[in-house]
Parts: sequence; structure tokens; C-alpha cells
Amino acid sequence: MTPSRSTPRAGTPRASTPGSTRAATAGSPRTSARRTTTTSRQAAPRAAAPARRTPARRPPAARPPAPAREPGNPERRQRWLIVAAAIVLALFVGRLVQVQVVQGPALAAAAQADRLTTSVTLAHRGDIVDANGTVLATSVDRYTVVADQVAIQGFRGNGRVDTEGEPVEDGALGIAQLLGPVLGKSKAELGAQLNGDRRYVVLAKDVVPEVQRAIADLRLQAYVRTDLTSRRTYPAGTVAGTLVGFVNDEQKGAGGIEAAYDDALAGTDGKLVFERGRDGVMIPTAASEAVEAVPGDDVVLTIDADVQWKAEDLLDQAVRDTGAQYGMAIVSDVRTGELLALADSGDVDPNDRSTAKVAEGSRAVKDVFEPGSTGKVVSVAAALEEGYWKPTDRFEVPYRFTTPNGQTFKDSHEHPVQRLTLAGVLAHSSNTGTVQMGEKIPVQVRYDYLRKFGFGERTGLGLPGESAGLLPSEDTLRHDARTPYTILFGQGLAVSALQATQVFSTVANGGVRLTPTLFAGTRSADGAFTPAPREDGVRVVSQETADTLLRMLEAVTGEEGTGTTAQVPGYRVAGKTGTAQLFESGGTRYMASFIGVAPADDPRFTVAVFLKDPKSSIYGGVVAGPVFSDLMAYALQKAGVPPSEPAAEDEQIPLEW
Repeated sequence: MTPSRSTPRAGTPRASTPGSTRAATAGSPRTSARRTTTTSRQAAPRAAAPARRTPARRPPAARPPAPAREPGNPERRQRWLIVAAAIVLALFVGRLVQVQVVQGPALAAAAQADRLTTSVTLAHRGDIVDANGTVLATSVDRYTVVADQVAIQGFRGNGRVDTEGEPVEDGALGIAQLLGPVLGKSKAELGAQLNGDRRYVVLAKDVVPEVQRAIADLRLQAYVRTDLTSRRTYPAGTVAGTLVGFVNDEQKGAGGIEAAYDDALAGTDGKLVFERGRDGVMIPTAASEAVEAVPGDDVVLTIDADVQWKAEDLLDQAVRDTGAQYGMAIVSDVRTGELLALADSGDVDPNDRSTAKVAEGSRAVKDVFEPGSTGKVVSVAAALEEGYWKPTDRFEVPYRFTTPNGQTFKDSHEHPVQRLTLAGVLAHSSNTGTVQMGEKIPVQVRYDYLRKFGFGERTGLGLPGESAGLLPSEDTLRHDARTPYTILFGQGLAVSALQATQVFSTVANGGVRLTPTLFAGTRSADGAFTPAPREDGVRVVSQETADTLLRMLEAVTGEEGTGTTAQVPGYRVAGKTGTAQLFESGGTRYMASFIGVAPADDPRFTVAVFLKDPKSSIYGGVVAGPVFSDLMAYALQKAGVPPSEPAAEDEQIPLEW
């Protein structure tokens, strides 16, 4: 029988104190105790089933007694609390410094920028007026009605009633109830426009000031605003329609005078920068900055609206009577170069933008054509000025004439050989006589005088789309067999109606070519008028040559000339007929014209009339002469020009010999 580990041996007393126990244990070697323990374990009976042998466990070491806790230290706890509080305070102070000092200006600026709004004050566009102050173009105030769909979501009726006495609902329907009757829209239609999440929705354009004031009375500024715009109107309608031009949607000049003088007309927009509250209304005590708009200047034209109307009316009638494709007419003051009329046939109203007619511009400056017999004036001027011929020099003029280089030319109609002076050659508009005269003039001189009279370059009028015309090169004139002769009678080159007119104005002005102009000057908003600068004229021929040529041209409207229909009762008229061929797709067309000056004894006006492809007759003296007569008579009488004295016998140049 194996003794139990917990039973002491017989005769051995139980240790009663810790001290005795430690003494006994100290007297036994550590190995003996380990062996004794093993022996006692081996004596225990084994289980029937084999078991895994486990290592012997070491008895747990005795835990040392816990040290006695020291009493708490309040001062140290306070120090830690102070440190923690100081750290938290430092964080708050740092953040405050960051927000107030470092980021303060930027945050304040951002907040102000969120409140700031800029309202553009449109500058009033200047008017376009004629020489007598008749308004041809002006601007009127209009408004664009704009809604903020996001802000409208917060609208509240607050007991308001609409025009029918119904309570005003909240949101878009409530705004529609109030605004619909003013804009003339139904509640359903307007409500659909006001619903959404856009900040800018156009509800109506071109709203008149009366409607704008009615909208303002609704006190809906936080939800609906009215932006000032402008609309250009043309009170004269079709009078000078192609000349005045038009503006685009941004109210910028896009054609005619509107485009040519846009810088003067436009002015400078102003602005108002202010802070607004949540209701969209300006904060009265907040800072604001205003820059006043500077209105544009009025542009004063040299055009006389009455003369312009008369020219257009006569052209329209002539187109109907002759079956012409279109017509052009110009009235110019000989002494100044100012244009009283620059007219095209056909009704063109700048108020009507449904067609592209207003954008086409005036044909009188953009279309080019052969001048025909009116070009003979340049050739005769060169012959007289350079001393190659005198007005009374004699020519035998056949129907056909062949030059030494084999080029054959003929007149407009058959006739026997005529015995004509140089004045007679011009009065009868003979091509063969002109070629004979021109043979004596060097080719370079012919070219130089075309240039001196302004062919091949723009006139300086300044209208958009003006053409410089077409002039053969000097090399062409030197090497081509036919062109050096055709330019003598107005073929083989192309000019605009204004360029052709300027030849006669130069002769009537004593041989000095002036730059034509439509621009008299500007008038500021305070009424101060600033005249347009004027360029000095350029002398082309001498006063003597100009006077002689003018007397020769007077014979054209005499009984033996080709322009008898251009006579003006009571006034002496000097001028020239023209019939030029136009080779276009589909066949030959004609430009019939008459250009003349009156009074011939003291020139005041140059009038030119052109009809494209007339069907009743191709001759300028037949179709253009009568229109010239009526238009010149109207201009002279309106200006109060006294009638002419009859020509003295010694002023008349013989046409035949």
C-alpha cells in the first residue's frame, strides 16, 4: 500500500510556522525532494488503458506580496490637468489665429464675393442721322426677363393674391400666377418654364419699359429679374436701307454705316458692383462701385434723306418701265465730295431681318462693270492735258476703223464717214474716232491717266465691301494687241458706279479729285458737333483742261449729242452717255448709264444713273438720261441753286468741219 502524498510520516511533527517549514526544506537537498516525488508518483496504480506520459508540473512559485500603495498627490494631478488644458487652449488659439489672421482676408473676400454681383449698364448706341437731322437709325430700351429656377423653389405665397383674387401658391406655380398676366402667358405655360434646377432661364425678350415696370412692382427680384438690353430701329424704313446697314444680336455694326462707324456709335458700357442679400436686393449700407456708361456719338451723314428717297423712287420706276434687272444712282456735291444720295433700286428695310437683302450692301460701291463710253472722258482729258490734241482738231470718222496692228473697231450703229472735230467725236460717242485720237497717246500715258482718275483703287468712302475695280496691268497694255485701244473707250477694265462718277466730279471741280464721303462728323451726347477731317484734293488735270472738257461735254446734251434726254430745264448740263457690254453666263448683258454735271457754267452737283440690262433699250441716252434729268432737277431745286445763264456763242465748240 502506497502512502498518500498529503499524509506525514509517523513520528514527524507538522510544521506549524513558516519559519520551521523553510528550515526543514533547507536541510534537504533539492535533488532528494525531486527523487522522492518521482517515487511516490510511480507507486500510484496505472489505469487499465495506456496513457500519454505528461511531464511533471512544477509547483507554482509563491507570488510576492504587493507593495503598499503610496497616498495620492493632488499637486501632480493638477499639473497634468493644467498641461492638458493649455494644449487644448493652444489648439483653439492656433485655429483662431489661422482663421482670423492667416485665412481671414481670403475668407472675408470669398464671403464678400459670394454676396457681390455685377450689373452691366449698357451704353446707348448713337443715332445715325442725315444732313438735316432726320433719324435713320436709333436705339430703344428693351428688357430680357430672366428667372432663377433654384431660387423659385423657395418662394412662398405668404397670403398674397393674384389678379383674380386667388391665393398665391408656393413655388413655381405662385410665381406663374403673378407673372403670367404681365407677360401675357398662361399659368401652365409659365409654370413649366419656371420649374427646374437652372439658375438662368430666359422667359421673354424685347420687353418694353412699361412691362418691365409692371414686373418690378411684383417685388420678385429674388426670383425673376429684368436685364436692360437695346433694340435697333430704323424709322426711315427703306430710305437708305442698304446704305445705313444693320447691327447683329450683340448690337454691333454688321453692315453699311453701322459697321463703318461702329467705334463712334457703340459707346462704352458701364457697370454697378454691389452686395446683395438672400432676397437678391441690394444691401443699402454695403459698399458698392459704379462706373457710368458712356453713350455712343451720333453719326451725322452728308446724305439728304429727301434726295435719297427721290433717287430710290425714280430708280424703282425706271426698273419697272425698262425691265432692267436693277438700278443705281449717285448724287455728289462737286465742291466738297459729299454724297447726297447713294441709292439702289428695290426695297430694303433694315427693320426686316427675314431676308438677307440688308446684308448685301450697296451695289454702287461693290459691283463692278465696264464703264463704256463714259470712260472716253479720261482719254480725252489725257489728250488735252498732254497737248496731243485740241477740241477743234479734225477727224474723218468711219463706221469701221482698223489700226496699224490689224485690230478692227466699229461704232454702235452704221453711218457714212463723218467729218468731226474732237469735240464732235466725244459728243457723238464715236469709238472709231476715239481710237484714232488715242493712237497718238503713248500707252503708258493712257495707263497713268486711268490711275490718276482713281481707277484700280478704292475711292476711300469706307463702306464695307467696296471694290477697287479691275485695271489691266502695265505689262498687259504693253504686250496685248487690243486692250490698249479698248481702254480708250471704256472697255477692257471694270469700275464701280462711284468710281465712274468721280471722273465727272473731278472735271467739274476744276481738275481736282476729292475723296468722296458720306460722313459729316459726330455729335456727342451733350450736343457738341465734331466735323470729320477732310483730305486735300489731288490735281489730275489743269483748270484750263477741266473747263475745256466741261464745255465739250455740254455738247453731249445739245441737239446734236447723244444725251438730249438728260437736259434739265433752266440749267446747263454737261455729261456723257454710256452703254457697256457685260459678258455674263448665258450671254451678253448691258449697263446703260448717264453721268452729268449741272449747272455746267458753275458746277454744283454730279448725278449718275445706271440701269443693269434694260429690255426697252440698251442705250444710256434713252433709258438713263430721263432719270438723270428728274433727279438732277430735284437736287438743284431743293438746294435752291439759281438757273443758268445761256451759253455765250464763243463758248460753243464746233462739232463738225
